[in-house]
Amino acid sequence: MAAYPPAYLQGLLGDAEAEAALSDTALIEAMLTVETALAAAQAEVGEIPSEAAAAIAKAVKAFKPDMAALTSATERDGVAVPGLVAQVRASCDGPARHYLHWGATSQDIADTAMALCLRRAIDLSTARLDAVIAALAALADQHRDTVMAGRTRGQQATPTPFGLKAAGWMLPLLRWRKRLNDVRADALVLSFGGAAGTAAAYGPKARQIETALAKRLGLAVAPMPTHTQRDGMVALGGWFAGVAGSLAKLAGDVLLLAQSEIGELRIGGAGGSSTMPNKRNPTRAEAILALADRASAQIGALHRAAAHEHERGGAAWMTEWQVLPDLAVIAASALRHTMNLLEALEVDAAAMRRNLESSNGLLLAEAASFLLAGQMPRPDAQALVKEACAETARAGRHLFEVLADRCDDAIDWAALRDPARHLGDAHAMVDRALAEARDAVSTLKEDPQ
Repeated sequence: MAAYPPAYLQGLLGDAEAEAALSDTALIEAMLTVETALAAAQAEVGEIPSEAAAAIAKAVKAFKPDMAALTSATERDGVAVPGLVAQVRASCDGPARHYLHWGATSQDIADTAMALCLRRAIDLSTARLDAVIAALAALADQHRDTVMAGRTRGQQATPTPFGLKAAGWMLPLLRWRKRLNDVRADALVLSFGGAAGTAAAYGPKARQIETALAKRLGLAVAPMPTHTQRDGMVALGGWFAGVAGSLAKLAGDVLLLAQSEIGELRIGGAGGSSTMPNKRNPTRAEAILALADRASAQIGALHRAAAHEHERGGAAWMTEWQVLPDLAVIAASALRHTMNLLEALEVDAAAMRRNLESSNGLLLAEAASFLLAGQMPRPDAQALVKEACAETARAGRHLFEVLADRCDDAIDWAALRDPARHLGDAHAMVDRALAEARDAVSTLKEDPQ
C-alpha cells in the first residue's frame, strides 16, 4: 500500500521489514484477525452464538483470498472490506456466515487492521531508535575530549568537542523516543462505531463488545469512534517524519565532515564509483537525506488528509492509506541506515586537530576578545582582535603571536594556544546529555510502552 521504490532500490530507499509489516498480505491478515476477534468478543458477551464465532474462526483460518477478485471489488467499493467479507462469508458453513461482520462498518475493520500493522512498524522503529541513541551516547562519551573546529554558516567558528556534536545528534532522537508513548496511545486505538459512528447496529451491549474486542487486540478504547478524528494518525506520521528529519541532521553533518578536503570522519563500507576507483561515496548518509526529503513531502499530504467529511470521508481516507505506511517505511529505512552508518563510522582525531590548527588561531578570536576585555573596554578589545585577525590571515602567523606583539598586558598567550582550554561548558553539557539518556533508558525499561 505504501509508495515503495522499485525493487532494486528497496535496500537503499525502502525497508524489507517495515514493508512486510504493512504489506497487502499483512493488512488482509490483520482485517481477518479483527473479524475473528469481533465475533469472539460478541460471543463472549452473548450477542451472537458461540458456535457462530467458532465457525467464523475456523473459516478464517482456512481462508485464502482471491486477490484478483478482491482488487476488482475494492476498485468498485473504494475499500477492501466489503469484498473481503463477501469472500469469507462464502466460505463459512451454515448460519455462521450471517454473524460475520455483525454490526460493523468497513472503517471499523480497516482502521483497526491498520493500527495492528502500524504497531508492528512502530515496534521495529523503536528498537532501531534505541540502538541509534545508545550508539550516539557511546560516541559522545568516547569523544568528549576530541577537539575539532565548530562551524557556523559553513565557516570555522570556535573549538568544540566532537563528543558534544554527537550529543547534539542524540538529544533530538531521545526526545522523539520520549514522545512515542503519547503518540502510540493516540494512534493505536480500536475503531468501533458502526455505520455512522453511533454503534447502533452493535446493539445494547456495544460498549461491552468494544471493551472485549480491544482487550483481545491489545488496543486502546476511545470515548467515541475516531472515524473522522485523524489527529492520532497525523501525530504518528509526524513522529515518523520527525525522526527522519533529526536523522537527516546527523547524516548531513557526517557527509560534510567526510568530504575529501575535510576528512575528519571516514565512512566504512562507503559506496564506489563505476569509473573512479578512488571514490568513497557516503551512500548511507545520502540515502538518509533523501528519505527525510520524501518524508517532508508526505507529511503535508497527511495533514491535508485530516479533513474527513462529516462522519466518514473517502478521498482523505485513501490519501492516508497511501501516505502513512510510506512514512513508517521511511523512518524504518532511515534508522537502519543510521545504525549501519554509526557502526562503520571512523573518527580521525588527528585530522580534526590539523583542520583546527590550520587557521593559525583564528578559531580562538572570541576567546582572545574576552581575555582582553578584562584589561580594556570590550569594544577596544574586539577592534584589536579584529585587526590581529586580518594580520594573521595576511602574514600566516598565529593570532596569539600577533596579539602578544600588540599588547602590553600580562597575558600568557603561549599557554592559551591550546584549543582544549577554550571549550567553555562543553564537558558539562555532554555529561548532562548522557545523564538524560541514562534516565530515559531507565524510565523506558520500567514503562516500555
